[in-house]
Order: sequence, then C-alpha cells, then structure tokens
Amino acid sequence: MKQVAVIGAGIAGIAVSIRLQHAGFDVTVYERNAYPGGKLSEINLNGYRFDAGPSLFTMPNFVEELFSLVGCKTSDYFEYIKKDIVCEYFFADQTRFTAYADKDQYMKEAEQKFDIDPNKLSTYFEQSRLKYDLTSPLFLEKSLHKLTTFLSIGTIKAITFIHKLSLFDTLHDVNQSFFDNPKLVQLFNRYATYNGSSPYMTPGIMSLIPHLEQHYGTFFPKGGMISITNSLVNLAESLGVKFKYGVNVDSISVKANTANGVVVDSQFEAADIVVSNMDIVPTYRKLLPNQLQPEKILQQERSSSALIFYWGIQHVFPELNLHNIFFSENYQAEFEAIFEQKNVVDDITVYVHISSKDEPSDAPSGCENWFVMVNVPSNTGQDWDEIIQRTRTNIIKRISSQLNVNLEEFITCESMLDPRSIEFKTQSFQGALYGAASNDRYAAFLRHPNFSRTINNIYFCGGSVHPGGGIPLCLLSAKITSDLIGKP
Repeated sequence: MKQVAVIGAGIAGIAVSIRLQHAGFDVTVYERNAYPGGKLSEINLNGYRFDAGPSLFTMPNFVEELFSLVGCKTSDYFEYIKKDIVCEYFFADQTRFTAYADKDQYMKEAEQKFDIDPNKLSTYFEQSRLKYDLTSPLFLEKSLHKLTTFLSIGTIKAITFIHKLSLFDTLHDVNQSFFDNPKLVQLFNRYATYNGSSPYMTPGIMSLIPHLEQHYGTFFPKGGMISITNSLVNLAESLGVKFKYGVNVDSISVKANTANGVVVDSQFEAADIVVSNMDIVPTYRKLLPNQLQPEKILQQERSSSALIFYWGIQHVFPELNLHNIFFSENYQAEFEAIFEQKNVVDDITVYVHISSKDEPSDAPSGCENWFVMVNVPSNTGQDWDEIIQRTRTNIIKRISSQLNVNLEEFITCESMLDPRSIEFKTQSFQGALYGAASNDRYAAFLRHPNFSRTINNIYFCGGSVHPGGGIPLCLLSAKITSDLIGKP
C-alpha cells in the first residue's frame, strides 16, 4: 500500500486524508500543534467556549460529500441547523438591517430600509448566480494549471459570457453601478473580505459570493464550528488515517526530483507521496529550501489578516444574532489603510460572532461569548501593541455607541489573536488569513497550483493555493488535490 504523508491537520489536510485513505492509500497526517483544525479550532476561557477562527458555515454540501463518499451517514458524525437570519447589520447612522435567509423577507426588509425596488435586487442576485454557475466548474472545482481544464464545454460557455463576468471592473464598481444607496454598496462590498481582499481592487467577478450566502444559506454546526473539525477527524480515524500531533516536520525529502518522504523531528519517514497543507510560503522556505523557489508566487501581496478579541460578556443582547456587522462610516479608508498604508484606521468595521445564541452552553447563564474581529493588514513589522490598544478602544467605543451601553463594563475575561500569533499558531505567512490577496483580475490564475511543476509526487492543498481560502474552497482544494493524485 502506498504511503502518503500529509503535512498539517487543517481542514484541507483532514479532507485530503479522508479522500486518499478511502482511495486505497495509507495516510499519516503530521501536525505541529497538539490539536487538529489549524484556524478551525477553539478556545476555552473561564467557562466560555469560543471558535478560534472561521465562524461562517455555508455550503455544508462540501462537508456532507466527504461522509457520502465513504458510505457514512453525516448525522452519525455531524449535525447542523439552517439559520433564519444570515446577519444583523448596523450602520453608523443607526440604520439596522436584518438579512433574512428567506428571499421574500430579505427583499421586503431591503425595500423598507434602503428604498430599493425588490426586482432590481433580485436581478443583482440573478447576475451573481450566473457568474457562479459559469465559473465554478472552471475556477473552483478543477486545477487551473492543467490544459484539460480548459478543453471543455463549460470553458467555452464561460468565454461566451465573459462580458457578464465583470472581470475588468472592481467589485466596488459593480456594486456602485447597480445600487444608488451607499449603504447597499457598502453591504455588498463587504464580500471582498471573504477572501481577504479590498472591494476597491478585487475584480467584480467576486460579486458571485452573495449568491452563495443567499441561495445556499448560512448554518450553525451543533457544538460550534469546532464540530466540523472533530467530526472529520473522527471520520478519518475510522477509515484508518493516522494523526501525529505535537510533531515538527523539518523538511520534505527530495531525491532525483522526486519527493520520497518527510523528516519529522530529525527522523526520516518514507512516503510515496507528500501533500503539504502548510501555507505555500513556509512550505518552500522551510521545508524545501534547496529546491527551485517560485518567487513570483511567493512574493505576491498577502491577504488581510485579523485582530480578534474573545470576550466573555456578562450580559445578554437580544438585538444581536449569531453574526453581526457594525459598519464604519468610511469603508474605503479602511481598505486603503490595510493594503496601502499597512495600518488600521480608527473608524473601523467590526464583526461580532456569538455562538452562545445557538449553543447556550458556550457561555455561563445570562452571559454571551463574543468573538470580535476586525480586518487588519498582514504582519510586516508594524507596532502591533500600539495598534491593538488603539483598536480595542475604538471597537468598544463603536459598539457602545450603537447599542447605547458601556460595553467595557460587561467584559469579564479576554483573550486575543493578532497577525503575529496567527502566524505562529497556524504557520500562515505574515498571519495572512487567505494566502495571497485577490486584488488583481488575474488572481485566480496566480495562486500556486495543487501540484509541483518541478518535483514529482508532491502536492499542495489549503487556503494558500488554488482555489483559495475559507472552508468551502479549502474542501474543494482537497478534492482537486486528491483527484490529481488519483488511485494507487
């Protein structure tokens, strides 16, 4: 039986191990941390439980596909509910918008709050759907770096409708040309943050993302986001995948341009195939230092990172839901600061995730667990201590004003992640959440492929390579990689 070494137990690493073990390989996953999941892990603090990283769960079909692939019933491992409310939005002028999952309710609320013709909004979502349907088989589900991907009817169809894909406009251009209300423009500009980019730079094709959220809906996994990690690890182990935690992969062994194993804590372990779920930059710099380095890819602009506060809140806010956005007044200034000035503005948009709304055991009775996140630049040596102190003050000021409270009085305990600690814990280069930024119309083609062009038997999966970051894309990355490897 052929041996596969998977480096990193992030969500893509776990998923590729399931697929390859099921295909007939003998898979071992090596993880530096004492726990699986990478960013998709958890924090426990003074009776509060927090999901450490990704907090939005959409397109659960990609998770379910892994269970059905091996003939298992999803509900035996993993359960989730669909949310009636996608997100609560709070604007600087006290406008509040509830984004309902139900399309009719969403349209009615939007008409009332933004004075927009529901038919026009419906047209926007239809165009969003068209972009997804045309490009998904090409950009998301297959390797962009294989000629066979482009020799298909789907590619010809996509080229035929290329004028509808908004490739030569920015996301902001698309939204501003469609909506008269600046609040709606800001709301739909927000979707650029789903891949760590700027709406004022990322191509307009990213306007396909709203379709995914509105059409497929948003969900809450019972037990929190960590249950995605735990259920897939349990599935992998039931198939025979071996996980080794608390070990450090020193290098990938290469002989005659062919990967033949990994060096783990100074010990060589043979493997016929090596799959790196590690960020592509440290994969090359640390694990393959003597191999040809794809400098153009490795030196691409990084995506945004995050500053996250985990607050135990001794209060219940009925006006808040699972997902909440408090918008800034000057959205463009935020992204100019992140990508041009490598800094953080004072008037900043704040995201608050409260899993105790759906999982009461995540917080003590009468309390809430707040995951509070703002977008920040990747770590290039900024004075993070100053940025953190200043931003914390501004976050509390912003939310306190919106909710008419003194939020500081309710914070009973606190933990934090910043780009430095994100980089240390997850090996994400500069703490960037999505690898390279997508602030270029050719960004989809510039991501590293899921295989090596110069070394045989080495492959890559995860958010820093094709097709990108976020849970759905990482799971697609694992599928693309396993399809490239094939069967033993």
